[in-house]
Amino acid sequence: MQSSYNGIAVPTDGQAIEYSNGKFTVPNNPIIPFIEGDGTGRDIWKASQRVFDAAVEKAYGGKRKVAWFEVLAGEKAYRQTQNWLPDDTVKATVDFRVSIKGPLTTPVGGGIRSLNVALRQLMDLYQCVRPVKYYAGVPSPVKHPEKLDVVIFRENTEDIYAGIEFREGTPEAAKFIAFVNDDMLKGKKKIRLDSGVGVKPISITGSKRLVRAAIQYALDHGRNTVTLVHKGNIQKFTEGAFREWGYEVASQEFREQTVTERESWILGNLEANPKLTAEENAALIEPGIEFASKEFGAEVVAEVKSVVAAIGESHGNGQWKKKILVNDRIADSIFQQIILRPEDYSVLATTNLNGDYISDAAAAQVGGLGIAPGGNIGDGYAVFEATHGTAPKYADKDVINPGSVILSGVMLFDFLGWSEAARLIESSMEKTIGQKFVTYDFERGMQGATKAKTSEFATRMIENMGK
Repeated sequence: MQSSYNGIAVPTDGQAIEYSNGKFTVPNNPIIPFIEGDGTGRDIWKASQRVFDAAVEKAYGGKRKVAWFEVLAGEKAYRQTQNWLPDDTVKATVDFRVSIKGPLTTPVGGGIRSLNVALRQLMDLYQCVRPVKYYAGVPSPVKHPEKLDVVIFRENTEDIYAGIEFREGTPEAAKFIAFVNDDMLKGKKKIRLDSGVGVKPISITGSKRLVRAAIQYALDHGRNTVTLVHKGNIQKFTEGAFREWGYEVASQEFREQTVTERESWILGNLEANPKLTAEENAALIEPGIEFASKEFGAEVVAEVKSVVAAIGESHGNGQWKKKILVNDRIADSIFQQIILRPEDYSVLATTNLNGDYISDAAAAQVGGLGIAPGGNIGDGYAVFEATHGTAPKYADKDVINPGSVILSGVMLFDFLGWSEAARLIESSMEKTIGQKFVTYDFERGMQGATKAKTSEFATRMIENMGK
């Protein structure tokens, strides 16, 4: 471990978080690297750090304290080092294991395609965790935003974000298209010769570890459903495989704690009619099975018999209702589901692109990205972050909602096991919003609200911690 990174000395009043055998050891004075962020990041980080420090002091009376350590990335790093993401910054986030960051600019015309994606891939932060819930008083476009309370687990390293693509008209694209058309497809269908092309990898390893983390989170936090979100009806060997591998994790690794949706139908049908034959049960879970092929019908009957034999005793007689229900939904369907029936969903496990879409769409129901937190988590590492952009035209004007970084700090403190500080921050934010003392993005949608500066909102939050 170095004594300085990017020329900035490591705090001498803190200790590094350690990780061994799958567990973190957190000292009372952990060194937490932070990336201030570009644009409005400067304002929202200053406000957020004040809130964090006040909550820790209030919760623990000086017995615990964060030793904040600035590391460089984005515009600030480029100005000082001519590097958007210096090696020392990555080294520090690895050495100190848990960090937090504001929004970063994506360089234009070269450099790293996305600094956020780079950090995730370099540290193998395979879980993008996005909790989405309503805080009373926040303006919302839906009638009952309080019904939405989901935690989205988005796979963070694969899918189109793996960055494998070839520009239209290049020799690489022509070679790739020729290989696919001539050697792989052999005339069955053709990629147009004037196409740009990309590769979408979805692996067993990436899929299973993501779903494993989502189910474990549901177990640890008393959540009753895990929904696999996919587009497997179209992309059967990538999105569809994600679904199948997710169900394998549930049934093979969490057998005692979970029940799949189809298993619940089979067991529920038997409880309603104990005399039901396997054939009759199959007809109930697959309406129209009599019009399908004999082979398909036999497969469903075999599935019914297999489920009853495997978990009839452990999950039958209503015991399955106490288990975590693992189901799946097509990606386009989940967009209407979280609006029409949000109470039916608790944890979503998704592929990378689908998770990108659904996390922003869900956040829009409960106040938008200005108040949406996020965490990127791997085995032994975590980076918590604002989920919105840099909004450079508002930089240094002290007007932006700091909620995304503040609530990402809540995630950080929960991750450290400092739940008392986390709850203080959450309750003071909700109290401040309830007082209608809010930044301009909320003020314009709240009758009788007072428009507060970023710094003023933080000050009011700190005051509300004492009430």
